[in-house]
Amino acid sequence: MGYEVVRVNLSGGSRPILQIMAERIDGATMTVDDCTDISHTVSLLLDTEDPIAGAYALEVSSPGIDRPLTRPKDFERFAGFEVRMETRWPIEGRRRFRGRLKGLKDGLIAVATDKGDAEVPFEDVVKAQLVLTDELIAASAPDRRGN
Repeated sequence: MGYEVVRVNLSGGSRPILQIMAERIDGATMTVDDCTDISHTVSLLLDTEDPIAGAYALEVSSPGIDRPLTRPKDFERFAGFEVRMETRWPIEGRRRFRGRLKGLKDGLIAVATDKGDAEVPFEDVVKAQLVLTDELIAASAPDRRGN
């Protein structure tokens, strides 16, 4: 359909929410129409396959400016920006990291933190997200991305 999945998450209690975050492959800004198209197509597939027992709500969205980083290529694409990460296990004595993302090499995410440089194995990251900064906002402006 011209989109790439960023994250799929099923959460909630009595009426779960199936959240799908997607972005356009061509790099253009996601619109409400894009989300609607994805929602209609995914709804038809889910109704046919019925992989989730019981009632749930489907939510389709773009990742937003302070987006989650979920794929190896995200850690390369957003190198130079501030990131927050949480790991499954302690690494260098801690599970939470915040600093300037330096990229990904050989499965290790490099981050310059206030406590020095850290290397975090990609496979051990449970949650990673860009931090909303003036620099990120400026870089995300449509005129800077050609949109």
